Amino acid sequence: MSANEKIKIQKIDDYRWRIPREGKMRTDGIIYADERMFQDIRKDQSLAQVSNVAWLPGIVGHSLAMPDIHWGYGFPIGGVAAFDLNDGIVSPGGVGYDIN
Repeated sequence: MSANEKIKIQKIDDYRWRIPREGKMRTDGIIYADERMFQDIRKDQSLAQVSNVAWLPGIVGHSLAMPDIHWGYGFPIGGVAAFDLNDGIVSPGGVGYDIN
């Protein structure tokens, strides 16, 4: 069983899916995709990465994933998260390791 298969998913509407907060997650994960796109998203580890981002200190709002989400290095590619200025983090995985 892959990490994605262990993740609980709730369909919100035709274009949004929720990974509900559980364990040490500080917030929900929200994925924007239609049904066809979501089936492709399930094929890699990107949903686990959305969940992992929701654990990070100082996250504000949800751990988000846009329709082009795919497995990245730390954050999923197409992932979005905001962090509190005082209690949050700056993560190279969130901005890309190719940024100088």
